[in-house]
Amino acid sequence: MAAFQLENIPLQKNKIAIVTGANAGLGYETTLGLAKKEMTVVMACRNLEKAKSAKEKILKEVPSATLEIIQIDLSKLKSVRKFSTDFLSKYKRLDLLINNAGVMMPPYEKTEDGFELQMAANHFGHFLLTSLLLPTLLKTPNARIVSLSSIAHKNATINFKDLQSENEYSKFGAYGQSKLACLLFSKELQRRLENAGHTETLSVAAHPGASNTELARHLPTWLAITLKPFLFFVTHSPKNAARATLMAALDTDVEGGAYIGPQGIGEMKGDPGHAKMAPQANDSKIAARLWSVSEKVTGAQFNF
Repeated sequence: MAAFQLENIPLQKNKIAIVTGANAGLGYETTLGLAKKEMTVVMACRNLEKAKSAKEKILKEVPSATLEIIQIDLSKLKSVRKFSTDFLSKYKRLDLLINNAGVMMPPYEKTEDGFELQMAANHFGHFLLTSLLLPTLLKTPNARIVSLSSIAHKNATINFKDLQSENEYSKFGAYGQSKLACLLFSKELQRRLENAGHTETLSVAAHPGASNTELARHLPTWLAITLKPFLFFVTHSPKNAARATLMAALDTDVEGGAYIGPQGIGEMKGDPGHAKMAPQANDSKIAARLWSVSEKVTGAQFNF
């Protein structure tokens, strides 16, 4: 397969995308890439001031871009529901839902819904959001849902006995668990779409490799100092890291259930292509159990 190049993708005029966390890092670069393809992009962001600054920056580079900001806090279920209501009041189609926003390795925090913050923002919020927007996605020809995972999923498990890290909290472990959850969700969603006969709508996952984005702001100081001399060799820019997301979203050769990521050493950087999943990410029993738990705690209802 030839290396993915955004320039080779046809214009996406009249198509609608949602990018969560669109104001910074991967989300910003993804939004910019879609704007260059003339897609209308709804920037789903928590911080409105940062979102406005990002929108202005994109418009300077792509003056014809069609962008709208709608506020969302993925860690709060009521905010996810309000975003869905606001979006559906204005739009009748949705070609791309890019579940990008995330939190990485913060100090322990429990959300107002009783969730550990990383599971809330990275998985539960997107799980509910997808359920609320699924009817519109299903009505839109060839729509896609792209879920962002991480190479951190490879060393993770889903701890159903302490899903919210109430008994013991490891910021590394909780992050890996949340990103494994994103990948399990993407795979299970594809299975359920296929079982329901929705062959046009695809669920795809992607990961950016290693990139120096705002997501890394909670890394321990000692780790940041240790890694600094090696960053050039093991990381790539947010612009290059976002190519995996854009490939998952736009490449016509990508099939449902695919997992896209950098192809360099350790999948840290490089051109995007088909990435490797850990065995636990392909465990359909764990995926089905997580789906059931996620429905219960979020109140989500998927109508296929």
